[in-house]
Amino acid sequence: MSSAETIPVPHLGSSTVGQRFARPYDASLPTLVLVNSFTTTVDLYRPQFADDALASAANLLAIEPYGHGRTRASYDQFTYWDSAIANLQVLDALGIPEAFVLGTSQGGWIAARMAMLAPGTVRGIIPLGTSMDFESPRSRNLGCWDGVGFCAPALGALADPVGEDWTIPTELVDAVLAEGLGEDVSADERAFWHETHQRNYAGDAGRERLRLATVNLSARDGLHDRLYGVRCPVLWMHGTADTVYSVANAEEEIALFVSSPGAELRVVEGGRHFLSASHPADVDAAAIEFLDRWA
Repeated sequence: MSSAETIPVPHLGSSTVGQRFARPYDASLPTLVLVNSFTTTVDLYRPQFADDALASAANLLAIEPYGHGRTRASYDQFTYWDSAIANLQVLDALGIPEAFVLGTSQGGWIAARMAMLAPGTVRGIIPLGTSMDFESPRSRNLGCWDGVGFCAPALGALADPVGEDWTIPTELVDAVLAEGLGEDVSADERAFWHETHQRNYAGDAGRERLRLATVNLSARDGLHDRLYGVRCPVLWMHGTADTVYSVANAEEEIALFVSSPGAELRVVEGGRHFLSASHPADVDAAAIEFLDRWA
């Protein structure tokens, strides 16, 4: 899969947002926006782009959040709310009046934000391996990771300016892969993500994007008191081998979508945190079924 293209949007002073279609846009099909996980790119969705059944059922449009891939802004700071707004502006710029949104990990809470901000645009969301909480004691008590503790060493290591020859250390990439896909990542897949991360997070500007992406993950706001604003269908998929956010957490939080006409949690046996990558067949089949029902 080739690198993302960019499209200009007006948010945060002005931005260029990394995005890529699986195939040329077809107005007769529903659109499924794909939002990637922490430090990854549109390339996280290589399995979905390669699935002819899914790509024939919907326009697949992967969009990179702020701090990721080729997305850039003229302002120096950003939050997940900014990524949600920019994603909606990408749809406007492309002339797409409505869409479904699938998001992995941080992509799940960006999808929820998009649904709350634009209920007339977002027809349904498919969060994968995610949480709607902040990194709270409550979530840790339910078996979720210590996200603040995970991010703290990286924030310390990324605090000071660096030279233009700097690239993200591979141990940081390996830590993300271990949480997302487990320890048995193939050599080819590991090499792919090492190269991708080192291309995207290079020089002092790359260090700063990575630091802010890590700040966003560690210090984000929770959504519990806002989820009544999600008025579209929700299909939450969660793997039993997810070491970041637990099935128990998902079981509690799916009940908070009180305004949704259909909020379902589907548990995937053996699924990892980056569920779209670890179990693409399960995710793709469920997405097709969801689109068939709600499009």
